[in-house]
Amino acid sequence: MKVLVIEDDAETAAYIVNGLREHGHVVDHAVNGREGLFMAGANSYDVAIIDRMLPKLDGLSLVKRLREEGVGTPMLFLTNLGGIDDRVEGLDAGGDDYLVKPFAFSELLARVNALARRPTLTVVETVLRCADLEMDLLKRSVSRGNREIELQPREFKLLECLMRYAGRVVTRTMLLEMVWEFHFDPRTNIVETHMSRLRAKVDRGFGCELIHTIRGSGYSLRAQS
Repeated sequence: MKVLVIEDDAETAAYIVNGLREHGHVVDHAVNGREGLFMAGANSYDVAIIDRMLPKLDGLSLVKRLREEGVGTPMLFLTNLGGIDDRVEGLDAGGDDYLVKPFAFSELLARVNALARRPTLTVVETVLRCADLEMDLLKRSVSRGNREIELQPREFKLLECLMRYAGRVVTRTMLLEMVWEFHFDPRTNIVETHMSRLRAKVDRGFGCELIHTIRGSGYSLRAQS
């Protein structure tokens, strides 16, 4: 089973991740809601365990966004908020189950196994498109119009992030986390340098620029400025 754990508390996360791995499961861990949103949208998971109180994007908003984007992964809320209204709110947001902290790992495991047995209708997206730009995630290929675009692995990941958030602003911090797995600012122009190279390959020679700088915010991939 492949499980995504979205939990910002290091001790709780280690407890869950290590326990699941000891039972033979493959586990990915996201430390905040924004990172979890990208990972849940970019990969296929059997179950996601989501802390409700997360930095950068709270658990309720995270689950709502994923459901709006068509992600059907079974989702278990893990939280300190145990009131009836809290449970209802979590389930109404798109959660499938709700477990209150503190909890016994045996109960968590049983709930995860139960969720994984449920049939899902998740459609895994393998081709991303924006205007005449196309990315095939299985073939690891990119083309614009009839022209193939050769990208380095980091450039491919950078473009994938932009395409998954097409039409929306992707901040520098988001890119550092999702592309380089930096959870701090390295105080370098690494994002700007790679973005410049990516622009040269994706936009140069075409009539319409797709990658736009949003001054003071980040970058956005869209057909119109």
